[in-house]
Amino acid sequence: MGDTKHTKLLIIGSGPAGYTAGVYGSRAMLEPILVQGIQPGGQLTITTEVENWPSRQEVQGPDLMIEMEEHARAAGTEIISDHISDLDLSKRPFTAKGETGTTYTADAVILATGAQAKWLGMPSEEKFKGFGVSACATCDGFFYRGQEIVVIGGGNSAVEEALFLTNFASKVTLIHRRDELRAEKILINRLMKNEKIEPLWFHELDEVYGGESPLGVEGVKVKNVKTGEITDIPCKGVFIAIGHAPSNELVKDTLETHMGGYVVTKPDSTETSIPGVFAAGDITDYKYRQAITSAGMGCMAALEAERFLAEQKA
Repeated sequence: MGDTKHTKLLIIGSGPAGYTAGVYGSRAMLEPILVQGIQPGGQLTITTEVENWPSRQEVQGPDLMIEMEEHARAAGTEIISDHISDLDLSKRPFTAKGETGTTYTADAVILATGAQAKWLGMPSEEKFKGFGVSACATCDGFFYRGQEIVVIGGGNSAVEEALFLTNFASKVTLIHRRDELRAEKILINRLMKNEKIEPLWFHELDEVYGGESPLGVEGVKVKNVKTGEITDIPCKGVFIAIGHAPSNELVKDTLETHMGGYVVTKPDSTETSIPGVFAAGDITDYKYRQAITSAGMGCMAALEAERFLAEQKA
C-alpha cells in the first residue's frame, strides 16, 4: 500500500501554468505539491525556438521549462515525478491517486494538465504511428534528413512544424483543406519565403501508405476537397499538425466543460464549477493557447486558491 501525502494546495501538471502556480503558491506559504505528469514541462518540451517569451528574444522550449521548474523548486514547491490516474472531487479534502501508488489529499487543487496533439483518426495514420507518422517535428524531424515529407494542417502548429522540418528535409509539402492559413502573419511570411516548402491548397489527407517489412511510410494519397480527385505524393514522413485537445481525462465527468472539452471557469477567474478546484493553462484556454497566458493563469489560480483557503479557515 502506497504512502499518503497531504497538502494545502495540489498542482496537477507541469507546464507554464503549473510551475507558475507553484511559484505563487509557495510565496503564499501554501507549501504546494506539484505532480508533473507523463510529460514534465508540457508541450514546450517538444518545441524548439520560443520567440515570444518576454525578456527572451529567443529561448529553446526545453530550456525554458527547466528554468521554470528550477524556479518553482527554489521557491519551495515540492515537485514529484508521478502521474495522477484518478481524482476524487466529491468532497474535501480532495483525493488524487498517483500511478506510483501514492495518494495525495489536498484542501485545494489547481488543474494544469494542458493539452495533447490531435489525430485524424484514420486507420492508416494509426498503422504508421512511430513508423513515419508523427505529431512532433522536434522529436522526429532528425530522422528525415534529405527526405521529402508532408505536414497536415493550417494553423500555427502546422506552419511551425513545416518551418522547423526544413532544417532536415529536402522538401516539405504543407497540405491544407483551405487556401488560407490560420497562423500568425510573421509565421506565414516565413513559410511563403522558404523555398523548401510547397503549400498544397484545398486538399486533405486520404490515406498513408508504405512498406510492411520493415513497416515504414512511402507516401500519401490526398484528396481535392472541391473535385474529389486523388493525388499521390511520395514521402518518407507525415507530420499531423491539426492542433491540440485539452487533457481533461481526470475531470471530464465531474467538472463543467465546453468547446470540445475545455474546462469552464468563471468570468475573469480560474474557479471551476467545484469550489476549491481551479483550472489554468491549456486545459481551459481554447482561445489563446500561449505560454505567457498559461503562466498568467497559473498565477491567478494560485492567488485564488490562497484566497479560497483563507476564507475556509476564517
